Amino acid sequence: MALNIALSSFGVPVPGGHLYLNDIVICTAAILLDPLLAFFVGGVGSFLGDLFFYPTPMFVSLVTHGIQAVVISVFANYILKEKKALSSAIGVSIGAVIMVVGYSLGRAFIYGTVAYAIAKLPFQILQAVLGAVVSMIICFNFGLIKKIKKFGF
Repeated sequence: MALNIALSSFGVPVPGGHLYLNDIVICTAAILLDPLLAFFVGGVGSFLGDLFFYPTPMFVSLVTHGIQAVVISVFANYILKEKKALSSAIGVSIGAVIMVVGYSLGRAFIYGTVAYAIAKLPFQILQAVLGAVVSMIICFNFGLIKKIKKFGF
């Protein structure tokens, strides 16, 4: 959760906006943890990161990243249990759509303009794809799942 708070508190400057790396943490935690713990890491962690540094979208972050984390966790841990990589890939793909749609709708509501939400859409898509891909690499190619299981999680 601390890593999510830290990474949701600042973005990497890119032309036209910022890219936030906290989706990597959210997706990774959701693959590894049960849905309740995933919600705390994803939703509550993002909420706190926004609360401390940029409170305007904090409730959008709570709901969007919370639902994203729960959905990924359910897929990764309960659906197609014998094919964890496949179920995790499906989960992070659906989670990416949830994040992009949730933030687009949230921005349109909070800032009162659809144009602002559309302008930020490429950054949301990039953030979602980056989070999904990197989390899958960390969990499956770098063997994080096997290492976590050694500790009894």
